Amino acid sequence: MTTAAKGCQVLSMQPRDGVFSRKMSRMQSNTEVAGESAQGTAPMSVLLIDDDRELCRMLAEYLAPEGFKISAVHDGDEGLYLLGRHHFDLIVLDVMLPRLSGLDVLRQLRQKLTTPVLMLTARGEEVDRVVGLELGADDYLPKPFNPRELVARMRAILRRSLMLEPQAGRRDHIDAGPVSLHFSSRTASARGQTVNLTGVEFRVLEVLMQQVGVVVSREQLTRQVLSRRLTPYDRSIDTHISNIRRKLAVVADEVSIINVRRSGYVFTVADTPAPVA
Repeated sequence: MTTAAKGCQVLSMQPRDGVFSRKMSRMQSNTEVAGESAQGTAPMSVLLIDDDRELCRMLAEYLAPEGFKISAVHDGDEGLYLLGRHHFDLIVLDVMLPRLSGLDVLRQLRQKLTTPVLMLTARGEEVDRVVGLELGADDYLPKPFNPRELVARMRAILRRSLMLEPQAGRRDHIDAGPVSLHFSSRTASARGQTVNLTGVEFRVLEVLMQQVGVVVSREQLTRQVLSRRLTPYDRSIDTHISNIRRKLAVVADEVSIINVRRSGYVFTVADTPAPVA
């Protein structure tokens, strides 16, 4: 089994004698999504940062027909260098990198960029997933993974980014107490102070602020924000909400996101009515 096979369950055979090409062809036919064909649209630019060169090559070949233009580098310093010089729609970032770890890369890039990030983590490494989300990753995918799942996660993240763009007929901002969400800049503000949010954090806050005082279930948040169903050990939404709470506390201490046990989360402002389940 190749190194790449450890990272991607379906790509488990060595790419020789046409086996890889036939396998890729079958997978591509299974991942066509209505309305999301790459034909006739500009490819989405993706930076893949992973030290497994074979896996990068396989994924680049697999993702091209799905509408993604892949630029692959193999250590964190290379990744940061490219990010400082080129625009990317999405970053796929492995946690385990030589020299500069994926988490260190994420920490540095979040100081300057809000580009969506999908982390690749080792299965069972809960700490890496939590830390990655706390540092501003939009989502994660544990290795080994099925390429179809990778495509689904990438498309979900990019759909969220598009939803944050200003749209005709939609208000430019949402207000709840002292907090405002601004769609044009993808930021929150309170009393003139700006709060920088990741795409996922912005979307979570938007869903909650649209229903102030109403409990929104973790299942609903996962479906609306992450475009997938909630699984028993998925703590992604909880981590994103923890990040939002920390950022808002600095500028608006009368605003709270309350965890209603066995129900979900509710956005409240001091002196508003009690939460409605």
